[in-house]
Amino acid sequence: MRFRPVHARGFRVARIDTVVFDLGDVLIPWNPRRLYRKLFPDEASMEKFLAEVCTMEWNNEQDRGRTIEEGTSLLIAAHPQCEGLIRAFYERWTEMLDVVVEGSVRLLRDLKQKGYHVFALTNWSAETFEEARHLYPVLDEFEGILVSGQESIVKPDAAIYRLLCQRYSIVPECAVFIDDNPVNVDGARAIGMKAIRFRNPDQARQELKALGIEV
Repeated sequence: MRFRPVHARGFRVARIDTVVFDLGDVLIPWNPRRLYRKLFPDEASMEKFLAEVCTMEWNNEQDRGRTIEEGTSLLIAAHPQCEGLIRAFYERWTEMLDVVVEGSVRLLRDLKQKGYHVFALTNWSAETFEEARHLYPVLDEFEGILVSGQESIVKPDAAIYRLLCQRYSIVPECAVFIDDNPVNVDGARAIGMKAIRFRNPDQARQELKALGIEV
């Protein structure tokens, strides 16, 4: 595994050589409201549906590896009156996406140009991620991407961060993880990685600089 020590006042200090990006809302905007605003007459009924039917907890199980077919069937059985709206979640899931966050793409490319290793770690359905690769060619610029749905583990489970480090020979103390979800940020810190809660590309860039990363 990579380890680039420096010496400061007699102590061995890990030098950061790797940056790991979350994808959703860091590089690729995702929000089911982009789709469901087209399907509901008002915000209140849409929010009720997303809070009680197609919930984030339900979606998280597909990100954990449950098939879309199984997840959809289970939800329709529980809410048969919403069948069409439930099916739309994955039949029209690309309408939840937007163009890439250009500032994050620039940050990714600047890090690569400076010689940093760049990976991605994402909670994403294995089935829809393959289509996302075609929609977003920038994903090919990462050295590697760990997808929760392919591994049956989701953030913030410590096992997924450890698997990332094992698979790509990353030393946790030499890596920074960037994610918009504070729970996932805490998960990375728990295994020894530095971590930044993403709010916007400029803020992330400044926090990387504060950690000594040349970007």
